Amino acid sequence: MLSRRTALLTPLAGLVPSLEAAPGKMNLSIHLTTSQGAGYQKALEGWAKAGIKYVEITDRGLDDFLKTNDIAAAKRVISDNGLTIVSFASVLQDFWNQNPGFAMQLETWKRRCEQASSLGSPHIYCPSTTNRKVTADDYKAAPDAIRQAGDAAKEFNLIGMIEFARSSTLIATLSTSLNLIRAAAHPNVHPMLDCYHFWSGMGKFEDLDLLKPGELAHVHFQDTPDIPRELFSQTTRLIPGDGITPLDRILRKLAEKGYDGALSVELFLPELQQGDPQQVATQIRTKCEAVMKKAGVL
Repeated sequence: MLSRRTALLTPLAGLVPSLEAAPGKMNLSIHLTTSQGAGYQKALEGWAKAGIKYVEITDRGLDDFLKTNDIAAAKRVISDNGLTIVSFASVLQDFWNQNPGFAMQLETWKRRCEQASSLGSPHIYCPSTTNRKVTADDYKAAPDAIRQAGDAAKEFNLIGMIEFARSSTLIATLSTSLNLIRAAAHPNVHPMLDCYHFWSGMGKFEDLDLLKPGELAHVHFQDTPDIPRELFSQTTRLIPGDGITPLDRILRKLAEKGYDGALSVELFLPELQQGDPQQVATQIRTKCEAVMKKAGVL
């Protein structure tokens, strides 16, 4: 495992340029959740055969791989297949505030930061998976929790990110995420956008205008079906191009705001998660590239 000292000696600036597309362009990536059933190695190998170049790794997928391998082997799977990791997921319940278990969660976050850095990721995120009743005091405490998470990310030259989630009782919209991140004012914490949570949740398209140029660090890329929003769930996320989300408008607005990073396809469809990774990635690439070309970001 990469030592903390080694991580500190690896400048973030040396990692980020390889992930940036040309101005106004974006890179297609796939999130490990999408081929979760195949496991870490088979998923990445299959995606690479389909021409995918960028990947997002999950804590769950990595943990399963590490039961019989080490972190160096995990990194070799990435490099040997000509892949570049764009982000790492660390899922912690109710993490972005001073909950009673925050100190223990912060230690887990630090361990995940070390793993993400070892794999070469420039980013790490945690979704806002809060389902308890919150009060105004929770929002007052959140910036300090964000700063502590940012300090840990900084130790490993990472950008930490908050993924707002449509069902969260704490951070469910882009506007709330931006307000708390800006209140924390930590240089190593940035917002990210999940297209599913954004379009199916309580936010408005105009919320994208709140983004400052270059502020957005990462994007999850999905579509939504033409059904009542009350029926939406994790498994109703669709491959971009298969639904009714105005992805063309969203991508053009993000490009206008200076975003030129990854569009990471994160899906929970059982037929994809249990499918052949190469076939799944080929289908995703074909549909996503059509959407990206239409928006002028490919």
